[in-house]
Amino acid sequence: MKKIIVLVAMFALIISACSKEESNNPGSSQKSGGSGDKAVELEFYFPVAVGGPITTIIDNLAKDFEKENENITIKPIYGGSYQDTVTKVMTAVQGNNAPDIAVLLSTDLYSLLSMDALEDLTPRFTPEYFNGFYDAFMGNTKSGDTVWSIPFQRSTIVLYYNKDAFKEAGLDPEKAPTNWTEMREYAKALTTKDAGGNVSQWGIEIPSTGYQYWMLQALALQGGDNIMSTDGKQVSFNQPHVEEGLQMYMDLGQTDKVMPEGIIEWATVPSDFISGKTAMMYHTTGNLTKVKNEAAFDFGVAFLPANKQYGSPTGGGNLYVFKDIPEENKQAAAKFIEFLTQPERVAQWSMETGYVGTTKAAYETDVLKTYVEEFPQAKIARDQLEYAHSELSTYQNGQVTKLFNDNIQAALQGDMTAKEALEKSQTQADEILKSFK
Repeated sequence: MKKIIVLVAMFALIISACSKEESNNPGSSQKSGGSGDKAVELEFYFPVAVGGPITTIIDNLAKDFEKENENITIKPIYGGSYQDTVTKVMTAVQGNNAPDIAVLLSTDLYSLLSMDALEDLTPRFTPEYFNGFYDAFMGNTKSGDTVWSIPFQRSTIVLYYNKDAFKEAGLDPEKAPTNWTEMREYAKALTTKDAGGNVSQWGIEIPSTGYQYWMLQALALQGGDNIMSTDGKQVSFNQPHVEEGLQMYMDLGQTDKVMPEGIIEWATVPSDFISGKTAMMYHTTGNLTKVKNEAAFDFGVAFLPANKQYGSPTGGGNLYVFKDIPEENKQAAAKFIEFLTQPERVAQWSMETGYVGTTKAAYETDVLKTYVEEFPQAKIARDQLEYAHSELSTYQNGQVTKLFNDNIQAALQGDMTAKEALEKSQTQADEILKSFK
């Protein structure tokens, strides 16, 4: 009898050890979310920064996941804009009530790390999983070799142009401007006035609220270099290539008169393009589906025009898991991430929203292949990733981007020269970041 009891005990230990070994295997299905039969509810914060039914899409993804995982409930919580959402999440973290998972800007990484808020995702997935994402999107996910977030609703800035307006202006509707000189020439040809001398159609609009630092970063990259270090501790705002970019940004409105002078709202630029108030716009590819669904004219999408080279920062949000939540919630969150980043769902998300498919495998799915063949505008942002670089991200990122945004706006309004705005930005940012160097 004792021998039987011992054998049963040994068998139980072997089964337990095997189960533990499997659950600790990075990237295994058990490790990336096996929470057994215990019911788990995940609070999932997300923002909306583009047009389209994002909330409905998120709700449907959550329901689809729950059908496959009956013991896990996803509670989507709409947080407002990216800025509103990260403020709510940080407040919750400080109150020891962190959500389980959230979509936040990829650039929030260092601010969240300084709060010791994030779960290290490196051991939760295999290296092969990480290698499936486009390199340009992985830059803002890491600190050193540690992966802290997963690319989700990612974007780059692209040029949208009205092909009908091009025809009316005598321009080739199949040829977008390829460099700054052409862009300014095209914008002049496309700016029209009514009988009263008022502008009836602008040649171009580049938004200057919320994400004007992002637009300027694109212009700086086209001048040859980025505007920050890769460790989040240093910026290079006052360099000649940045000044050249800001001066061009300013000249479109102040000198060329092909863009509204002063402040141009982020949210109204797509509406202006769709309604015919501007013939070209710089905006996130995340609005591609909105333009596709609402524009009554034929439109094109192209790389941002080059200066010395092509260039655009990446943008958008990553999936973050928070440190101070139960282990079963972390496993369930990893399983939800794995679900969201499967090729078919990445493809569907890209088609429904306009965001870039974050994985190479998504573009190998039949559904996205067919979509791109029928709607070639959808591949431009993906192709531009060859020239894309990490978005501005530093410690105290909210403070740094706000001061940079404010000074860029002051220059666009004519209250400062480009050089003054950038020198002031550099001095202020250096003061904020000095304790991190």
